[in-house]
Amino acid sequence: MLTTAFTKTFGVRHPIVQGGMQWVGRAELVAAVANSGALGMITALTQPTPDDLAKEIARTRELTDQPFGVNLTILPAITPPPYDEYRQVIIDSGIKIVETAGSNPGPHLPQFHAAGVKVLHKCTSVRHAVKAQDLGVDGISIDGFECAGHPGEDDVPGLVLIAAAAEKISIPMIASGGFADARGLVAALALGADGINMGTRFMCTEESPIHRNIKEAIVAATEVDTELIFRSLRNTARVARNSVSREVVEILSNGGQFEDVRDLVAGARGRTVYENGDPEAGIWTVGTAQGLIHDIPTVGDLVNRMVAEAEALIGERLVGVLDPINA
Repeated sequence: MLTTAFTKTFGVRHPIVQGGMQWVGRAELVAAVANSGALGMITALTQPTPDDLAKEIARTRELTDQPFGVNLTILPAITPPPYDEYRQVIIDSGIKIVETAGSNPGPHLPQFHAAGVKVLHKCTSVRHAVKAQDLGVDGISIDGFECAGHPGEDDVPGLVLIAAAAEKISIPMIASGGFADARGLVAALALGADGINMGTRFMCTEESPIHRNIKEAIVAATEVDTELIFRSLRNTARVARNSVSREVVEILSNGGQFEDVRDLVAGARGRTVYENGDPEAGIWTVGTAQGLIHDIPTVGDLVNRMVAEAEALIGERLVGVLDPINA
């Protein structure tokens, strides 16, 4: 058993978290992760209304009696979703773990903490992690440049970012970006993290609610088969390399603006990829960790394998490099 500050604080058996992924963080996957002893996250904004989120939480509870959380991504928008209503549903539903991301979690902390909810905040830089810690969040998820989605604009990979953050963060911290197996879990612990967050790896499991073709595309892909879009707009996103993402990169590299690619990057097209299984139908999110993914296991098999292999790495390989005479 791998016991860390994260497992103790957030009440889960294994220091592994399933990231809150748009269109992917649904009841079937979340419950499977929870049943495995890791921490599953429902993605709140995948649900079109707060009432739908309440129903998804209830549906998840029908599938597991283990702890799980809800991801609430807070982004600036001309017409933002009703974040306060989503927050109230989370509280009223008895959820005790929330992952916030995208913006300052401060306005939401008093209500969450008053309801006994622990808040894990996702950051892409040490400075933002320190600010979140100062605000009073209960844990940090630090995202390296390898991650799917939005890696920030500093381009710092996990090998440096995790260690740098560990020097400044005293609350539980998990590492995100580039993690897919036991080797990454052990490396994260060595760098000072208390666990890992995985998105792409959990996408590629039997219980993941995306089309089999997309899972097979992830298995077939390598670590270089992603694109970074929106670089010129200072809103970098890592997505799968396909004809659409290459076109977006070309347009923006030639001076185009968001309006010139709006239709190409529409979220509805990305959802179609997951539902219909055509990897060329739109923009869809995946990380460089796909280069480490070679199968489509059940969630339970994946987590059990990772934990067993991590324990073996720690107990055999790492201990084995010590010189018993001089140790």
